[in-house]
Amino acid sequence: MNSFLIIQTAFLGDVILATSVAEKIHQKFPSSIIDFLVRKGNEGLFPEHPFLREVIVLDKKKRKLRNLLMATLLVRKKKYDCIVNINRFASSGIITFFSGAKEKIGFDKNPFSFCFNKKIKHKIEKNLHETDRNHSLIKNFTDNNPALPRIYPSEADFNSIQIKFDTELKFSSFPYFCLAPASVWFTKQLPKEKWIQLLKKLDNNFPVFLIGGKNDFSFCEDILKSVKQEFGSKKISIFNWAGKFTLLETAALMKNAKMNFVNDSGPLHIASAMNAPVTVVYCSTVPDFGFGPLSDDLKILETKKKLDCRPCGLHGHRACPKGHYECAMTIEFDEIS
Repeated sequence: MNSFLIIQTAFLGDVILATSVAEKIHQKFPSSIIDFLVRKGNEGLFPEHPFLREVIVLDKKKRKLRNLLMATLLVRKKKYDCIVNINRFASSGIITFFSGAKEKIGFDKNPFSFCFNKKIKHKIEKNLHETDRNHSLIKNFTDNNPALPRIYPSEADFNSIQIKFDTELKFSSFPYFCLAPASVWFTKQLPKEKWIQLLKKLDNNFPVFLIGGKNDFSFCEDILKSVKQEFGSKKISIFNWAGKFTLLETAALMKNAKMNFVNDSGPLHIASAMNAPVTVVYCSTVPDFGFGPLSDDLKILETKKKLDCRPCGLHGHRACPKGHYECAMTIEFDEIS
């Protein structure tokens, strides 16, 4: 096979984990063409990628049907040898169905899986990481060992961080912490007061950078203001940098942090793809779902209280179904220093 299209039109973390498939295909077929199809917003992961030829973007918010048709026609025109469809929803199935690819591979839970040449059972089970699930789609023509996910910040991305250090902080380099406090899902997000408890545990000699997207700025600002009130005259250097960087600049910042503190969300997988040190806080979800950290230096924080309601779902909820949110409120930070 000479040309591949990998489809993953889910959220940021899902796309990052799907890069392990691209890595493995490239290892096995280093001269092959590999393209990626992602939802609009996630293409920022791939500028100057060393071996991807093209990133196809599907806008799933505006003119959905028109954009789906245009993406389908574009994919069909490219005449791929193999489509690896990691996504399990209908839109990706439609693109695969009409692709004209010689080989169509995907999970059995996709509504259009009847058109796949190879249909792989999608399983959520203990000790099975998402990278293992994704690798099951391609192991018959690669091998049994999944690759790790990877993203590739450029030298310019690292330089951009250094320039911000030099101009705003007047330091060239120093140990620092990153904290990504927000999540799309409420029950995967540690509450503000708990983040403040964690911040009290950190070494005050090192600055802390609050990171995330533009939509996370207000939550980070609320934490920043509350910390200043809580700490009073006690010296602490904390900066709200949410929305200040591109995805790859954020990855560059996280790579050199002393530690990155994250929810079970996108920044966790950025850390994994950069092999950056990471401490993951699990609230309503659990590592056994298969979305845990892959970094060499990793820690997992979760409640020690036995809760019959936890986990309450694979992806989290807009609010705690029980109304108490004890899975988050009972987390302790005894091991943080």
